Amino acid sequence: MDKAKPNIAVEYTEAATVAVLTDDKILDESEVSALESSIVPLIEQNPGINLIMDFSSVEFLTSSVLGLLIRISKKVHEGEGQLRLCGINSKILDIFRITRLDKVFDIHEGRQEALESLE
Repeated sequence: MDKAKPNIAVEYTEAATVAVLTDDKILDESEVSALESSIVPLIEQNPGINLIMDFSSVEFLTSSVLGLLIRISKKVHEGEGQLRLCGINSKILDIFRITRLDKVFDIHEGRQEALESLE
């Protein structure tokens, strides 16, 4: 298995592009880099993208992922799109709260709530 390739599934709905992170752990720099190289082109090729990142399967992540999320958010907003995060477990959500990133990102419990927030 190629560890440099993140297990990510991209789904398209009428309202949004949903990037589902399927790895339970995103700890390695190569995984973060691969995640970035999967998501950034998606944003660049779709100006005005409504992007939902679904973290339902993720149990652990490195602080590098938080930095990546900030870069992704900047790119989405530069293209006049919207970014929503959903499915973040309570331990990871605590990190967002401690770092005050819960004030930066639009975080929803589930995918449906994230989709509804776009309308």
